[in-house]
Amino acid sequence: MGLTVAVTGPTGDIGISAVEALEHSTEVEQIIGMARRPFDPARLGWTKTRYQQGDIRDRAAVDALVADADVVVHLAFIIMGSREESARVNLEGTRNVFEATVAAERPRRLVYTSSVAAYGYHADNPVPLTEDVPPRGSPEHYYSEQKAACEATLAEIVTGSDLETYVLRPCIVAGPRAPALAEAMPWNQLPGPVKKVAQALPLLKPPFPDPGTPLQLVHHDDVAAAIALAATTSAPPGAYNIAGDGVVSMSAVAKQLGARPVRVPRIAASAASQVIARLPFVPSVLEWLHVGRTSVVMDTAKAKSQLGWKPEHSAAETLSALAQSV
Repeated sequence: MGLTVAVTGPTGDIGISAVEALEHSTEVEQIIGMARRPFDPARLGWTKTRYQQGDIRDRAAVDALVADADVVVHLAFIIMGSREESARVNLEGTRNVFEATVAAERPRRLVYTSSVAAYGYHADNPVPLTEDVPPRGSPEHYYSEQKAACEATLAEIVTGSDLETYVLRPCIVAGPRAPALAEAMPWNQLPGPVKKVAQALPLLKPPFPDPGTPLQLVHHDDVAAAIALAATTSAPPGAYNIAGDGVVSMSAVAKQLGARPVRVPRIAASAASQVIARLPFVPSVLEWLHVGRTSVVMDTAKAKSQLGWKPEHSAAETLSALAQSV
């Protein structure tokens, strides 16, 4: 008998690639997916997957999802949205998944996709970050704060249980199926004709500051491979950093995604971050400016040596794949 794997968020940017990786795993017999919107697995040629529509904020729906699973993979998470809406899904919903998995009799393993953001954007973070660094989050960046809070919640809930827990911390996920990085760029919000004119004339391209902070990117298929490994591996439970090899500059991101890079002193990025942190109300999208203030480059040696994971795409290749798809 193969494994039955329950997946929250199977229709998201990472979810589709993750389910495809599980579909191709010889150790997986059945996949049960749950998300809020209607979805037909047969449309993507999935033969092992059955789907039930539901919300992770609904504890009864989560209980039903995990009851027959050997492994639970929790992917459902809001990245862009208001702080209040994201808290309901990311904190309350995630707690439901963790508690339901521990309470159910059958599941023996939980795979949770956290994020590099859980470490927080702190000036005293070591470079590179290893899994031994505690996830402190950054309170001025709701996504970072919530990812760290979810890891703390997981540790609290599984204490004393026999559940094996694997926490994956990917960097920025990108690629043809994960266009969020491109979509978040302000110039991509311009009307189509205006955007085309700006892209055709270099001097009209919107400026994009580069304070010299390196970025790691990881292809969605490489994250999916790590998820499939964590669901089936005999490697030890624990946290694993997930990132493509190499780094890219913000200038490279700007050039490939249609903007004009402008080098600025890193102190300027830090100052802007401090100003934004003190404002009484900050639109959620502006909170992402905190990312540029300090390096959050991770060491992925543990994932490679213990989990047996190897990225097929470098950071530069992932950026190119994203740029070609948008």
